[in-house]
This record gives sequence, structure tokens and C-alpha cells, in this order.
Amino acid sequence: MRKRRGFGYPKVNMYIENRLVKRVKDFSGNGTGHRKRSKLSPEVTGHRPDLFDSLPDDLVLSILCKLTSSAASPTDFVNVLITCKRLNGLGYHSLVLSKASQKMLAVNAHNWSESAHGFLKLCADAGNVEACYTLGMIRFYCLQNRGSGASLMAKAAISSHAPSLYSLAVIQFNGSGGSKIDKDLRAGVALCARAAFLGHIDALRELGHCLQDGYGVKQNIAEGRRFLVQANARELATVLSMTPSALTSGGWLTWNPLPHHRHVAGTVCPLLSDFGCNVPAPEAHPANRFLTEWFSSKGGVVPGSGLRLCSHAGCGRPETRRHEFRRCSVCGTVNYCSRACQALDWKMRHKAVCTRVERRIDEDGENDANGEVVFDNGDDDDQNMMQS
Repeated sequence: MRKRRGFGYPKVNMYIENRLVKRVKDFSGNGTGHRKRSKLSPEVTGHRPDLFDSLPDDLVLSILCKLTSSAASPTDFVNVLITCKRLNGLGYHSLVLSKASQKMLAVNAHNWSESAHGFLKLCADAGNVEACYTLGMIRFYCLQNRGSGASLMAKAAISSHAPSLYSLAVIQFNGSGGSKIDKDLRAGVALCARAAFLGHIDALRELGHCLQDGYGVKQNIAEGRRFLVQANARELATVLSMTPSALTSGGWLTWNPLPHHRHVAGTVCPLLSDFGCNVPAPEAHPANRFLTEWFSSKGGVVPGSGLRLCSHAGCGRPETRRHEFRRCSVCGTVNYCSRACQALDWKMRHKAVCTRVERRIDEDGENDANGEVVFDNGDDDDQNMMQS
């Protein structure tokens, strides 16, 4: 007889082959019933389910895209590839490679190899504009494959990649990879204007000097100064956004006048480093760092007779023919691929050491004035630009 609370009936739980089995009610009507296995620990069952294998590929690819777009170095991506076979396979998917960040593609010159070349090519073929630009710069200047390098940079420029547009502008201004008659100043100004529209600081500075000097475009001094002011403002904004630790210390906003500014009256702190403010130097692009390391490992020697490197430490571009770059009009000891590099190097280093030289003779005993355009130091322009 069934009791009210069910007491008196025996428990039906039993252990069969080390597995806990519960007898449940039979709903089929055949009286046989069925058993329901309870989940036990892996030590008892001997099987551990892998939930990662059950994730769909689309979800894993989405996660990998987030990782590659935020990677701080190539090592971050390598650590993902060596985790398991599935991540290694999906890591080379074109969608993942197309999202690779600039820092993930930062290859060191001393680690350059065919595998590194092949990886950059995979990323470029996947449509990654940073890979197209980096590999294009390496092929054009380091491997001396001018056509392929310019083609890769043009591929990135079509996608509105500002550094690629500016590099192509420098090539057009100098006629790099060709002869002197291959210079196209109007094309250089057009490419520079497009990069400046996208906010590229060097392009803004280059376009400002072109307008001030009437170089490749109709002279417009007021408009040129406006672009120079905009370039300096963007440079300062970049420093403020990328170095938060410097803001807390207050060291970046201290008034340390340079020797040529010690006569300035008052204690007002200006905003730019060439006027005494300790603004850090802008971080060079990984492609420019690669060029600098590549030619530094070769002792600073460019393949070819009498070829020189750009004197700006953050550039790394070499000449592709003799007297391609322009020299400082005061001392003649430094040369630059562009006015932007000249302006940066002037306020970072060259202003303190530049002295006038009456006559400049190159290594072959030839006068330097064989059709080469020289740079003015631009100090007066900077002074006027800050006062306006």
C-alpha cells in the first residue's frame, strides 16, 4: 500500500559498471523502461568533451580578426598560430590576414627572410593595405624591384592609404627609379594634396612648402602657411593622444629654450619642439624603420656609386640615382628626400649644428651645383608661421 509521502519504498539507484544509473518511468507502455546516465568526472568516464571544436568557423574567424587587428607585435600572431592545429589553419585565412594591424606587420630588417617576404605577400594578396605599403617600400628601395614596389604602393593608395599616397608623391617629386626628366611635380602635388586631405602630417607640411615656394603649383603663401599650421597642430594632437604618461609628468610642457632662442623675452611656453617645447619625436612608420635598419646593417652604404641616404633619421629612403635628393642651402652637408623630412630634421637635430659653408665639393671633386636643387633651412618661414 502506497504511503502518503512515499516512505517505505526502496531506492532504485544502483551502480552498474561504475556509472550511476537512475530508473525512470516508462512512457512507452512496453514495461522495459530506460536509463538516464548522469554526468560524471572525466576520471570516471575517461572522455573530456572539447567545446572549442564545436564552435563554427565563422565565429573563430571573427575572433581571429579582432586579435590580428589589435596585435601589438608579430609575436602576438605567432602565439595564436602555435596554439592548436585549427587556429594555425584558420589564422592564414584571407579575411584574417586582411585585418592585420600595422604593428603586426612590423618586420625587423635583421629578421628578413623568404618566409617573412612570403607572409607579407600573403597579407598583400589578401587586400591588407599596410602590407601592400610595407612590402612595396621594401621592394622599391631595398630589393630594388622598382616596378613591383611602386605597383604595391599604388594598390594601397587606391584604397586611400595616406602613407602610400605620400610615398608616391615623394617618388614623383624626385623622379625616383628613373632619370631626372621623369620628375612630375604636378602629379606629386596632387598625390600630396590627397594624402593631406586624409590628415597625413608629412603631406600637410610638404604641401604647405610647395604652396609657399610655388613648387609644382601656383604660389600661395597664405594658403601654404595655413597648411603648415595645420600640420603642426596635428603633430601636437598626435603627441597628446599617444603619450599619456608624458602628460602626467608635465615634462613635455617645460620651457627649455634652445641657444638660438635664449634672447626671447617672456616666459610664455610655445607649443612646438623647435621653439623649445619638449615634444617627443613622432614615431616612424614600420616601413621607414625597416629601411633605416636595412641600410644601417650595411654600414649606411647605398648600393651604387655616390648614392646617399636621407639625413632624417626617421625616413631611411635612399637615392636611386646620383644627386636625386636636395641638400641644405646653408651647410650642404645634409640631404633630404622631401621638405617634410627637412623640416623635421631641422627642428630635431640640424638646427643646432648647421653652419654656413662658402664652397661645397663632393667626393669626386665636382661642384655640387650641377642642376641640383638645394633646400633653404626654413627658419624664417617657421618664425613667421608661428607669428601669423
